[in-house]
Amino acid sequence: MTRHLLAMSAVCAASLVWLPSVPACAAPEEIQVYQDDSVAAGHFGLDLHNSFVVSGSRTADYAGGVAPNHQYRLTPEFYYGLTPNIELGLYVLADRDASGRTAIGGEKVRIKYIAPRPEGRDWYWGVNLEVGRVGARYDQNPWNTELKGIWGWRRGRWDVAVNANVDAALSGRKPPPPSLEITTKVGYRTAPDLSFGLETFNSLGDRRNFGRFGQNEQSIYAVSDLKVHGFDLNLGVGRGLTAPSDHWVVKAVIGVPLP
Repeated sequence: MTRHLLAMSAVCAASLVWLPSVPACAAPEEIQVYQDDSVAAGHFGLDLHNSFVVSGSRTADYAGGVAPNHQYRLTPEFYYGLTPNIELGLYVLADRDASGRTAIGGEKVRIKYIAPRPEGRDWYWGVNLEVGRVGARYDQNPWNTELKGIWGWRRGRWDVAVNANVDAALSGRKPPPPSLEITTKVGYRTAPDLSFGLETFNSLGDRRNFGRFGQNEQSIYAVSDLKVHGFDLNLGVGRGLTAPSDHWVVKAVIGVPLP
């Protein structure tokens, strides 16, 4: 099984290097596949979502937007364990563009539910609902929402997760129809606090271009998950696979230990 994983990783890495350059659009504020991790009831948590577009389009997708190339995004995520299975969260969106302009452009709130998992069961499921208001710098539609279905499986050293995300605009002059995105994660643990794997982010589009993969964002990330001095780190290098995707992106999700 390990040989198969190494072979698959080598093929994916080769494909990332040799794919042709294509136009790109801005990376999202959160590049993450949700799993069953939650803070304990009555406790607070903090994640710092960092991403930098190493190579992307030098023009914005619309008037008032930000060109993706060399854009750095920082999104602090504060969360609180309401019960053992329900978690509340708050995001603050900020970025710095290629010209050096820094801005805070919106906030989002979320509620996540992870179903209890009986002892001995390998798989889990949950849902996450998010609502936010952002500035024109990030989206033409001020109010938007996302409903995320969460499914995962763990056995031995293997870790698999799948998210189904339905995104919809709640306001705007001409809000687009709801769209669907499937994200996946496959990881292999090589040490108690270290694993390596792949994450994919695959937009299926809305009803106007549903299933036309070349017209929607598709990307793949080589990632590592590790724990260092109490900090949880998810580090990744991503490559866009289609014209609407960013060329190259690096990301770091940092889980900060709190008292």
